[in-house]
Amino acid sequence: MVKKSIPKTDHLLITENAGLRSRLVEAEETLYAILNGEVDAIVVTGKESEQIYSISSAETPYRTFFEEMNEGAVTLSNDGVIIFCNRKFAEFVNEPIEGLIGTQLSRFISSGDRSKFNSKFALLSSKKNDVQLVSLINSLYIKLTFRHLPSYLNGDSCILIATDITEIKKKENELLESHRLLKQNLAQIKDMRIDLINTKIDSETAIKNLMKSNKKLIKLISKQKLVEAEIKQELKVERKKLPPPKKY
Repeated sequence: MVKKSIPKTDHLLITENAGLRSRLVEAEETLYAILNGEVDAIVVTGKESEQIYSISSAETPYRTFFEEMNEGAVTLSNDGVIIFCNRKFAEFVNEPIEGLIGTQLSRFISSGDRSKFNSKFALLSSKKNDVQLVSLINSLYIKLTFRHLPSYLNGDSCILIATDITEIKKKENELLESHRLLKQNLAQIKDMRIDLINTKIDSETAIKNLMKSNKKLIKLISKQKLVEAEIKQELKVERKKLPPPKKY
């Protein structure tokens, strides 16, 4: 026997339509949340029990990598405001991550390097990486590597990688100081060497002058002896010419 379908009343149709619309809105909201990464897992109710399905998006490995990397990672807006940063960068500036979001990055850069950083950031090129060395207000030295995000990844933002180079800078300063001291010592040694050479030259000159004076003196003495000998000879001759003394 064929059962006849009972025609639905307008009220029943309206009720079913409202239910379907409600379920559609809920499904669209769920789909939107999944597509925007707002959902980590979905709970599905089965006949016997509930099952949990975790959702892993393509960016999950990259987020994990950013959080675990040894360099600081920061996403900046085009006016230098921190949109995102990882744990390592928060350690660099001694601030909690939640306290960094929405703040200007330049506030953590030392006053001596702040204007240089702002100028570099304002002139960033989207076609190449830019690198800058700056010191922070807590005396850390970091190397900043800038790169504009492509248009399909919010092109108005900039990704920044911060590497701690404090120890390298410390060794560099020690090397510069050592080089300065070495240069200073070399200059002193050079001056001492010049003084010694001048002293030696002066001594040699004095010896030469003394030897010349001795030679002149010897010549004068010899000449004087010759003159004396001639005078004595002349006196002897003259004495012979004198008449002999008279005897009384």
